[in-house]
Amino acid sequence: MAAISLAKVEETAPALVSLYKSAGVSLHKHGLDGQRAAVYLVVDYSGSMRPYYKDGSVQALTDRVLGLSAHLDDDGTVPVVFFSTDIDAVTDIALADHQGHIELIVAGLGHMGKTSYHLAMDAVIDHYLDSGSKDPAFVVFQTDGGPTSKPAAERYLCKAAELPLFWQFIGFGDPGSRQFEFLRKLDELAVPHKRVVDNAGFFHAGTDPRKVSDGELYDRLVGEFPQWLAAARTHGIVR
Repeated sequence: MAAISLAKVEETAPALVSLYKSAGVSLHKHGLDGQRAAVYLVVDYSGSMRPYYKDGSVQALTDRVLGLSAHLDDDGTVPVVFFSTDIDAVTDIALADHQGHIELIVAGLGHMGKTSYHLAMDAVIDHYLDSGSKDPAFVVFQTDGGPTSKPAAERYLCKAAELPLFWQFIGFGDPGSRQFEFLRKLDELAVPHKRVVDNAGFFHAGTDPRKVSDGELYDRLVGEFPQWLAAARTHGIVR
């Protein structure tokens, strides 16, 4: 059973109903019916991301993540971390006021910098630990390039493997770009030599992420989550 009912989504966020239904299909397909998780969204606010804010790609991803979160988390909000050289904002986006919300937030942010993955990861870890959540966390981490510090990003991911956090990286941009080599490497870091469990996934959404169908996006988002849950339970990371 979903954390938030279809009737409630119809009432509070009618524009998200089709996304909510698509997310439900993918969760069922991957054996995740009734699963609970605290859902986070991390979005890249570096200079090269400007076109994706302008064309609505970031808002579209946010809406899709909200549609997914309504199945996994009953609070109706998703904590969103905007990052570049530093943390630009940590805020909540609710089902009830999702429309145009990215534009509102970005209007209040400053200079678009570089991509410090590890600071964004640290912000999510802090938020999760402070929240006192008993459920695992499912983190959608969007970026259009590699990190400013690869060693720091790898170190944070490996340390975070001992926590009930799963990181699903999603790349915006040319799938053939060398910018994403590091994320492929992160996805395949050795277990248990580097980290206690495989706590990350990665996929490309291409140069126009809005063209990826809802069904495909949700399948790709949640595809590795069940394997992580099983491994994390075996190691006592998720109870």
